[in-house]
Amino acid sequence: MRVDLALIAGMIAPGARVLDIGCGDGTLIDHLFQTKGCDARGIEIDMAEVTRAVAHGLPVMHGDADFDLAHYPDGAFDYVVLSRALQAVEKPRAVLRQMLRIGTRAVVSFPNFGHWLVRWQLLSTGRMPMTATWDRPWHETPNIHPCTIRDFFVLCEEEGYVVEAWLAADDGGRRLPWRRFSWLANLFGEQGVFLLRHR
Repeated sequence: MRVDLALIAGMIAPGARVLDIGCGDGTLIDHLFQTKGCDARGIEIDMAEVTRAVAHGLPVMHGDADFDLAHYPDGAFDYVVLSRALQAVEKPRAVLRQMLRIGTRAVVSFPNFGHWLVRWQLLSTGRMPMTATWDRPWHETPNIHPCTIRDFFVLCEEEGYVVEAWLAADDGGRRLPWRRFSWLANLFGEQGVFLLRHR
């Protein structure tokens, strides 16, 4: 299982109702069902991934986070998950609002564009960076809204979201130790994982 998915699973309570947006082949859904007894389901924009998930008996349907969350009723889920897709949606702020309308809590992970290697590559080459996390050239990437860990904290403050928990991690899964220093996490974390709720 991908590193951020394992970290997200650790933030979700047993037996919870979970919607996984951009769930891919349903790996997180299956893990939550098998290990935590969660009522988990997903939506995915890539039809090939939907087909793969459904073939494994997972409750995944075709959908687009930018448009289809509006069809879910208020408070339908305990947790709504968006893993490594915030930077790829057209309207991140609107998607987050919908997530916290249909769910009590939102769990969001994203690659951190503030990581030192990204900054260094941009500074030293003058070109868009390529790293293990940012692994496609600029003209092929689905990422249209790259953000940093600090950017995300600011967005949460502007929207009035409570950050119940957060962490920065590298792609090897090691949690980085700067829990109280977001500026260090922003510099050294390859990805951020946040658990949010309304005030």
